[in-house]
Amino acid sequence: MDSANAPRAGETVQTTGGRADAGAPAAGDLVVARPEGLYCPPGDFYIDPWRPVDRAVITHGHSDHARVGHAHYLAQHDSAAILRRRLGDDITLQTLAYGEAIVHHGVRLSLHPAGHVLGSAQVRLEHGGRVWVASGDYKLEADGTNAPFEPVRCDTFITESTFGLPIYRWPSQPALFAEINDWWRRNAEAGRASVLYAYALGKAQRLLHGVDASIGPIVAHGAVEPLNAVYRAAGVRLPPTFNAGDPALDKAALSRALVIAPPSAASSPWLKRFGPDLADAFASGWMQLRGTRRRRGVDRGFVVSDHADWPGLMAAIRGTGAERVFVTHGSVATMVRWLGEQGLRAQGFATEYGDEEAAGDTAAGDTAPGDAAGGDAPASPSEPAQ
Repeated sequence: MDSANAPRAGETVQTTGGRADAGAPAAGDLVVARPEGLYCPPGDFYIDPWRPVDRAVITHGHSDHARVGHAHYLAQHDSAAILRRRLGDDITLQTLAYGEAIVHHGVRLSLHPAGHVLGSAQVRLEHGGRVWVASGDYKLEADGTNAPFEPVRCDTFITESTFGLPIYRWPSQPALFAEINDWWRRNAEAGRASVLYAYALGKAQRLLHGVDASIGPIVAHGAVEPLNAVYRAAGVRLPPTFNAGDPALDKAALSRALVIAPPSAASSPWLKRFGPDLADAFASGWMQLRGTRRRRGVDRGFVVSDHADWPGLMAAIRGTGAERVFVTHGSVATMVRWLGEQGLRAQGFATEYGDEEAAGDTAAGDTAPGDAAGGDAPASPSEPAQ
């Protein structure tokens, strides 16, 4: 979005190509934009608010959606360990199973799989004969590390649009992991460690779940391993992982290793133990852009995202049957315009979501000995986290 035309948080973006009333807020909307976040007036609660509120419904554990300071949290069961690790053991947290419903101030609320990371959920709201669904972040292809996305029928759908441009199209899971395994295998045969940068929460576990662990040992960075433990405890199959200083790994073993590390580990002293000739790669949907690959300065870029690509966004929106769509973050103006041209009532909510790259680094709350502290900023303002 052009920064000059970008709305501030709490404002809306109106479509230019849809129906005449497409951008107008309607009386009795189940979700409205407020400075604190997306608010449900009849239920008196917020969805993924970015400022402290009394009641927050959290779609998933990335830090741009799950923030500190709320008096009461509601999330899906599998998010509990992630949220307590990130926000503190003393938070007041209520959890629901997928499909389990509660009624709060007359609003029937339930959570449904979003396929983004462990415990990620869409929020379904029903009140006064209307049904709204807030997607949070989501992707459609199942990856084996969390419950697959399920379309939920509704009148109004609130969708993300991180990759809301037709250029974004992801390879299938088999094609992706064939490519990664081939890269790792050739590096191992050449005696080079393979360092793969990925966000610590969700992306790292998805990569671990899919790679061929027979190629060599796998080393997990100190920011990744605690979240691996959360996934394993939830029943997700992950291969054995070592820490970099494990005495079982001699120099020969390290030269065949796959190293999963957050972006903040790049150029850190922690990497020196893998030798001067290591191969590195970055796993991100932004790797589809040649300029982003070049700016990252790594040997390889693998196109993989836990967000829906363009066909996925279209399929998800169609699957809801919604006639009205709100777009929260990413390519908001473009998506709103496209949906309007398809005959839908579309408008945007300006939000403060979209910094998952930093979230991935800070989710674990710790780093490996000798690692540089802090997160890793996006490569450019046009490269929001994914």
